Amino acid sequence: MRTLRIGMAAVMLAVVVQIAGAQQVTKENVAGVTNFNKLESTIACAGATTPAAIADIKKLGYNAVINLRLPSEQGADVDGEIAAAKQANITFVNLPFNASQPDPAVVDKFIAAVTAPANQPVFVHCASANRAAALWMVKRLVVDGWDADRAGTEATALGLTSPALKQFAMDYAASHKK
Repeated sequence: MRTLRIGMAAVMLAVVVQIAGAQQVTKENVAGVTNFNKLESTIACAGATTPAAIADIKKLGYNAVINLRLPSEQGADVDGEIAAAKQANITFVNLPFNASQPDPAVVDKFIAAVTAPANQPVFVHCASANRAAALWMVKRLVVDGWDADRAGTEATALGLTSPALKQFAMDYAASHKK
């Protein structure tokens, strides 16, 4: 009986430690932003974002916007976002990331941009939050050393829906482990 109680206590402690180490994802409504998912104060991953929303992103305290949309995507207004970012005095990084043909070189640039201290906290968006969450998952796996289950759970909460992008993230991480 004593062994059972010690075992239960160990399991409960492990759950508490995992919960304490995880950041909470909250969904917010921000005008001009689709699927805004905030991860405490570290990052927000979102979908389609209009140039008009960039000033509000800055007012929310973000220091940089990373746009993963291809300029050719329907509804993408990269030039408009660049102009809005300049006017709002927020760093803007465009890293076009094609979900059907993921380029590891873009992921390398993403990791550099998302981990740069001057960019913290950072707002990352694509069209739906799927690519943004997939690249954040890569960051968690490669930079933060998270395991795939933990990183995958967080990425799903941030908007990752594509099994192919999740697999790409895990494959990228496996080939870039430090």
